[in-house]
Amino acid sequence: MKQLLKQVFSSQKHLIWLILPLVTVIFAASLFATPASATGVYQIPSLTAGNDTWVLDQGEVISRLNEGKISSAFKDLAKQTDKEVRIVTVRRLDYGETPESFTKELFEKWFPTKAAQANQTLLVLDTVTNGTAIITGDQVKPILTDSIAESVATETVSVPLRNGDKYNQAFLDASDRLVAVLSGKADPGPPQITNNVQVGGTFKKAEETNQGNATAWVVGLLIAATVIPMATYYIYQINQPSSNG
Repeated sequence: MKQLLKQVFSSQKHLIWLILPLVTVIFAASLFATPASATGVYQIPSLTAGNDTWVLDQGEVISRLNEGKISSAFKDLAKQTDKEVRIVTVRRLDYGETPESFTKELFEKWFPTKAAQANQTLLVLDTVTNGTAIITGDQVKPILTDSIAESVATETVSVPLRNGDKYNQAFLDASDRLVAVLSGKADPGPPQITNNVQVGGTFKKAEETNQGNATAWVVGLLIAATVIPMATYYIYQINQPSSNG
């Protein structure tokens, strides 16, 4: 009986040693493969008209220096004209959300009444797709027409992004154009589009580097999951007492 129990216990221990590496790999793979968290309107801090927050860069694509320049320009605009402009960037939208639906929901969350919305302009960018959307209040539309607003989102912002993810240039150009139009000056218009031949860059973006590192980890762990059980089984076999006693 003692010998039988010893064999059962030894078999269970052996099985645990075989399964443990695989469990470790599955856990690690799920950890490294988890995508960036999506952002919903409910996760955006509350804000009201007159609030001194002009740029909310959750996508972390605007430098602090340029964020300060844009905020200062929007603050001066609000003092001079009562027209307020805000820029929001997010990393990833919730499943089923679009830049347009997200912008509309956020606009209504921040400015729930027509009166609060009247002098507001909200420009939003999703950095995963570089999708943009803009929405304006009733008192803004006669100055910043829907066609100009749409051009700001789809041309002034989007063109620099298509030409190398130039986020800082995109938002500096957008703020300059919005401030000019809302100040009653002539519309500078969208950027000139040139058909330059794009040469592949030699440097990877941070997101690509992170994905590559995660893939390397997962591949390494999968190899380990194959090798470790085999080595464990081999060691187990050679340490068993010979049947020839």
